[in-house]
Amino acid sequence: MGIIKIKEKSGAPKYKQIVASIEGAIVDGTLKKGDKLPSLNSVKNQYSLSRDTVLTAFNELKARGIIKSIVGKGYYVNSENVDVNQKIFLLFDEFNSFKEDLYNSFLTALGDNVQVDIFFHHFNHEVFSKLINDNVGDYSYYVIMPANLKNTEHVIDRLPKSKVYILDQTHEELSEYPSVYQNFKKDIYQGLQAGLNQIKGYEKVILLYLEARQPQGILDGFNLFCSHHGIQKEVIDTLNNRELSMGELYVILDDINLIRIIKRLKEKNLTIAKDIGIISYNDTLLKEIVEGGITTISTNFNLMGERLAQMILNNEFAQVENPNSLIIRKSL
Repeated sequence: MGIIKIKEKSGAPKYKQIVASIEGAIVDGTLKKGDKLPSLNSVKNQYSLSRDTVLTAFNELKARGIIKSIVGKGYYVNSENVDVNQKIFLLFDEFNSFKEDLYNSFLTALGDNVQVDIFFHHFNHEVFSKLINDNVGDYSYYVIMPANLKNTEHVIDRLPKSKVYILDQTHEELSEYPSVYQNFKKDIYQGLQAGLNQIKGYEKVILLYLEARQPQGILDGFNLFCSHHGIQKEVIDTLNNRELSMGELYVILDDINLIRIIKRLKEKNLTIAKDIGIISYNDTLLKEIVEGGITTISTNFNLMGERLAQMILNNEFAQVENPNSLIIRKSL
C-alpha cells in the first residue's frame, strides 16, 4: 500500500496523484510487470477517497496500457513503459500495400509516446465483434475500419463515443462519429469521368466486383457513369473461365486479380492498353512500375493517415472526405 502517496494540500487532483504514484513505483523498480496493485477499495478506504476517483486513475493507466484488469482478480502491471501517453486500438479490415502506407503515415504523424496496436477482422462480423468486445476500456482511442460489414453500429456503441474514429468506409448509421473516409460512389464516377476520352476507345467496360469485400458505392458509381455516357458495361465477380476479348477495359479493385489478368494477357499475347485496357483501384509504388505503369483510381492514403492522427492529437471532431484522383499510365 505504500506505493500510493496522496498529499492533501497538493494542487494536483487526487486521481492524478494516484497515477503519478504508480508510475513512480514502476520507474524506481518497486513495481514490475505482473505485480498486483492494491484493490480499488483498499486505496479508497485508506485515503478516504471516492471509488470514482480511484477508478478514474486506474482507467487512465489502463487506457495507456500500463496496467490491466483481470475479472475477479484485480489490477496488475502490464507494461513498464510509463512514457506512453496514449494507446490506440486500430482495427483494419485487411492488410495490403496501400493500407501499409496508411498505417505508416498514421504512426509517423502521431509522433513518439503513442502506442498503436493493430488488429484485423478480415470482413468477418464475429471477429469484428469479438475484437471490440475484448478491448473495451483498454485504450485511449479506437480507430475502426468497418468496411462493408452490416450493423457495426451496435458493436461500436459499446465503446466510449468520444474515443471512437471511423476510417476509410463509413455508413449512415455511423454518422455521429468523427471520420476520415472515402466517398466511393463519387470517387469512381469522377475517376472514370476524368478518363472518359480513353475509355470511349474500348467496346465494353467490365467491373470485377466482390460484394462481400468491396464497397457498394463503387458498384453504384460505376453503373451511374456507364449509364450517363451510354457505355456498354458488365459486372463480374471472378475471372475464372473468363475469355478475354480485344476491346475490353477491366476495372480491377484488388491486387490479386490485377496480377491474374496481367498473367492471362501475357499467356494470350495480348497487349495491355492496345488490346485490353486496365484500371486498378488504390495506387501503390508497384503499380507505377508494373508493365510500364498501371492506371489507377486512388485516394491519398498517406494524407488519410496524417489527417486521422491530427484529429486524435487535437481531440477534434470532424468528418473528412479524403481526396481521390485518376492517375493515367500506360495500361489505359
